[in-house]
Formats: sequence, structure tokens, C-alpha cells
Amino acid sequence: MIKYETFYVGPMDACSYLVYDDGGEEAVVIDAGGGYSTVSKCAHALNKKICAVLLTHGHFDHTLGAAEYQRAGIPVGISTADEHMLAVHRDNLARMFGLPYTPISADFTFRGGDVLTYGKLSFKVILTPGHTIGSCCFLCDNVCFSGDTLFCESVGRTDFPTGSHAELISSIKKKLLSLPDETTVCPGHNEQTTIAHERLFNPYLV
Repeated sequence: MIKYETFYVGPMDACSYLVYDDGGEEAVVIDAGGGYSTVSKCAHALNKKICAVLLTHGHFDHTLGAAEYQRAGIPVGISTADEHMLAVHRDNLARMFGLPYTPISADFTFRGGDVLTYGKLSFKVILTPGHTIGSCCFLCDNVCFSGDTLFCESVGRTDFPTGSHAELISSIKKKLLSLPDETTVCPGHNEQTTIAHERLFNPYLV
């Protein structure tokens, strides 16, 4: 069964997750808004090797630290549809918020339905457009890393470039609410929740 550590990183306190399995040596980072030093020290203390960074989408608060992971030799992946945001581009919102941004190129890309495997860790890519055109969630065992698609009793903003509220709600209802009730949801900001809780109490999904 997987385990994960949660770090609140970068200017927007975005969640960055270090995901690992006690029975393996590999670890994967979900989203990289910053915190490379802290996350890598945690991985070292756990005797795990970070094999990849998986980005849920291309906004700066989830990608600002990606360049530092790459400099350490750790490959960074993002959905094909959001790949362009890793450059200095209006869609990643860094310029809008007046923040410096180091452009990078993805080491690999993925699409909905792909399965990414690192040792004992296996992540199913669930394409959930709406927050951005290429937003993805990653399902690993009974944990869904939902980025800025689904939050505890809320959903992601859709007023940024490539956003669509109709697509977001459709993505959640068709692709996430079909997951088992007991699935833990680890979002891109704030506290975790479950599919059962969101089905019952999320006012955007009625």
C-alpha cells in the first residue's frame, strides 16, 4: 500500500506530494511548486530515490520548482495538452502574478488512460480538463491526486486561459465520482477528502 508525505510549497502554498511504497526503493513527486530541498531530504531520510515528477497541470504554482528537480537529474512529465505551459507563456499565469519563471521542457508527456509505473508504484492518468485544458489526476492504489480539479467541498477555478466550468464539472462527475467511495482525494491545495464526502457535500456537484 502506498504512503505519501505532503508539503506546502511556493508562493501559493500548493501541495507537493512525495509518494512511495515501503516495499520499494522508488518515490515519485506529484507537483513541484517548490520545496526541492525539503522534499529530497525527506526522500533521503526514507531511503527512497525520486524517480520522476508528475505535474497535474501547467500553472506556475505547481511547476515553479520543476527546473530544480531537472537539474538534479529527475525527469519531469506533464500532459501533452499542458506541455506548452512549461515555457514562458501567458497560460502558466506567472506573468499575471508578477513572478519570475524559469522555462523548461518536459522530459516526457502523457495522455488520459496512460499508466506510469515506477517500481512498486503505478499511476493511472485520468485526464480531467476544465481547470486547464490538460489537467490530470493520478490514481495510485486508492488515492487520487487531483491537482486543482477537485478540492474538499470545492472545485478548481475555470476563469483562467483554457479553463471551462462545464468541462470541469463533467470531468469530475464522469471520471472522479465513478471511483470507489473510500478513495482518498489529495488535492493541489488545502486538506484531503474522499470521493464519498464530495459526492455528499460538494455544492458544485449537486
